[in-house]
Amino acid sequence: MQESRGSSGVRAATDPAVTSAPAGARAAAAPAGAHEADEAEATRREASAAESSRASRGWWDRNADEYQSEHGAFLGDDRFVWGPEGLDEEDARLLGPAGALEGRDVLEIGAGAAQCSRWLAAQGARPVALDLSHRQLQHALRIGSPFPLVEADASVLPFADGSFDLACSAYGAIPFVADPGQVLREVRRVLRPGGRFVFSVTHPVRWAFPDEPGPEGLSVASSYFDRTPYVEQDERGRAVYVEHHRTLGDRVRDVVGAGFRLTDLVEPEWPVWNDAEWGGWSPLRGGLIPGTAVFVCDRD
Repeated sequence: MQESRGSSGVRAATDPAVTSAPAGARAAAAPAGAHEADEAEATRREASAAESSRASRGWWDRNADEYQSEHGAFLGDDRFVWGPEGLDEEDARLLGPAGALEGRDVLEIGAGAAQCSRWLAAQGARPVALDLSHRQLQHALRIGSPFPLVEADASVLPFADGSFDLACSAYGAIPFVADPGQVLREVRRVLRPGGRFVFSVTHPVRWAFPDEPGPEGLSVASSYFDRTPYVEQDERGRAVYVEHHRTLGDRVRDVVGAGFRLTDLVEPEWPVWNDAEWGGWSPLRGGLIPGTAVFVCDRD
């Protein structure tokens, strides 16, 4: 178990206090259900860092069971996939060439049930899986995790400077935080010189289109430049789900501003073998507009 730092709220993943209930979702990481979406009001409004963190922790704790049930077959128990297109790290090798992971200390941020960390461990790496959601980490324990699990906010990483050789995040944390630059600065801090951070998010251009997999999702419905967060709130106005939009330029500036060098930006094409729909992701839309952006960032 990793040492906690400040008020990051780190708990052991074996703490049984968390309960769960199924609900819906919006992001690529989310189930297509939407039980909670039927009750929550969707809007665009500002959301602070604290409100965003609180909403994300609660949403994922409530929805982890449904998410793992709905997407478990696609994610597998030990598969490292960068997004709904199905780009596997086994093929992409964005963290490094075959054999380069052995003996490396790797931090996975927004690990969920730690499928990516399990793949990393199979390559000989020494992963640590971090997630804000206690219930997601309980699923990691259920599947099996011969590596540390840490429950903490990605904006306040509970690790000493220079603890890791590599870091990764597949749709984890960054889309849900109010200040992604803070997460990037924290990741750079815990990386050793020469380290690499690879993260994937919803491609920013997708924010201009409705979140629908069919033809109705192909017409621009809002401004790409509107950075107002997407918020679902309960009847008392409390956020229960928050997702933050950044333009592609914003993402690049966040990376560079945190002290990283942007080595590559991957926009996975939708493969012919993938006939699955995942929320607003689908073969129809995937063949026309990018759905995922993967940033490869190096620390000098």
